[in-house]
Amino acid sequence: MDAKEFAKTICATLRAKGFQAYLVGGCVRDILLGREPADYDVATDATPDDVQRIFPRSLSVGAQFGVIVVLENVPEGTPDPAQVEVATFRSDVGYSDGRHPDSVAYTKSAEEDVRRRDFTINGLLLDPETNVALDFVDGEKDLRAGIIRAIGDPKRRFAEDKLRMLRAIRFAARFGYGIEDATFDAITALADQIRQVSAERIRDELTKILTEGAAKRGFELLDATGLLVQLLPEVAAMKGVAQPPQYHPEGDVWVHTLLLLDGLPAGCSETLAWGVLLHDVGKPPTFTPPSGPGDRIRFNLHAEVGTKMAEAICRRLRFSNEETEQITALVANHMKFKDVLQMKPATLKRFIRQDRFAEHLELHRLDCVSSHGSLENYDFTCRFVAETPPEQVRPPRLLTGDDLKILGFKPGPAFKGILEAVEDAQLEGGIADHEGAIRFVKERFAVGE
Repeated sequence: MDAKEFAKTICATLRAKGFQAYLVGGCVRDILLGREPADYDVATDATPDDVQRIFPRSLSVGAQFGVIVVLENVPEGTPDPAQVEVATFRSDVGYSDGRHPDSVAYTKSAEEDVRRRDFTINGLLLDPETNVALDFVDGEKDLRAGIIRAIGDPKRRFAEDKLRMLRAIRFAARFGYGIEDATFDAITALADQIRQVSAERIRDELTKILTEGAAKRGFELLDATGLLVQLLPEVAAMKGVAQPPQYHPEGDVWVHTLLLLDGLPAGCSETLAWGVLLHDVGKPPTFTPPSGPGDRIRFNLHAEVGTKMAEAICRRLRFSNEETEQITALVANHMKFKDVLQMKPATLKRFIRQDRFAEHLELHRLDCVSSHGSLENYDFTCRFVAETPPEQVRPPRLLTGDDLKILGFKPGPAFKGILEAVEDAQLEGGIADHEGAIRFVKERFAVGE
């Protein structure tokens, strides 16, 4: 059973037991927009205890806030059983931590429940039997007008959960909507409070902005509301940092980065998206104006500086070690594409065998089309990747440290250099087997090195 049918079944079951039950929130918004919802939520006047009694196969992950996850009743081991969040109508009493209600009061009123929610377009209920929407907050009107509007007093809504400020940006970007004036003004007034939200929640919301297909619009709104400088001052610092026009006719570092963001499709890799955002983060601190006639603006070592900055940002936002390694690798290597035509075969093969090299390639392509427009190096690299057999890029090792010891070499720092020289010769096509590697070492290195 798919999630939609399961949610409708839950509503029907609750109603048969004498309770109110409606589809609610984002799924209703998406249904009315003709989009396929990612998931389905149900709102009811049944208490969490009632819900768990009626649906024994459930999880009380948010029971203290009136939320129960109901699982489809299928045999154990069934892949991807449907699950639906069922929330009890409630009114919240105080938000001391700026995220969770201090206490929850259940209510029988669907309207009272809706009025504590974030935005009008997310405050719609849908009767699954009649497909008629219940709209207490003019959400349908705002959907038609393309407006993100907080329900009630926007400052109060954002004080309750400060992440809602980022959610407003994300919805406006994703749907191409405007933000209603009072809601926009409340975000700008409270922007400095966004740092009270946990790093993990901020990271996840920013990642959604980057990967939902409207990253450029999202970051323009983050900048306009003052949220960008609060969360990513290193990115905000890109504004107004000029670049050499012969390489970057599009404008400053901020404009260039926005153009790259505009090329990110919905559903793109999260690490690629962050790599795109941060690839030139090292330019503002390394900006060097022309030293005289004939010179140009330079950003010496900006990739190296940017790599350290990107790592600090990733640590600050609690990325995993694996994600951090990939994002920083994208920043560290993005300038190396300018040298691919001159690289030795061994160097080029090592370059293209990086983990998830397709992301490096795509970052380089976006970098080119968002600046000078030349794809010569990109096309060359794509051809090399396509035409070079994998066994030539990652050939089997011909020698080990044990082989060097047998040859009389003493273990030590020199081992690494000798083995790398062997691999270089192998990648260049100079040696192809164990015996050739032995001869190579004997000819090039003296025992005792």
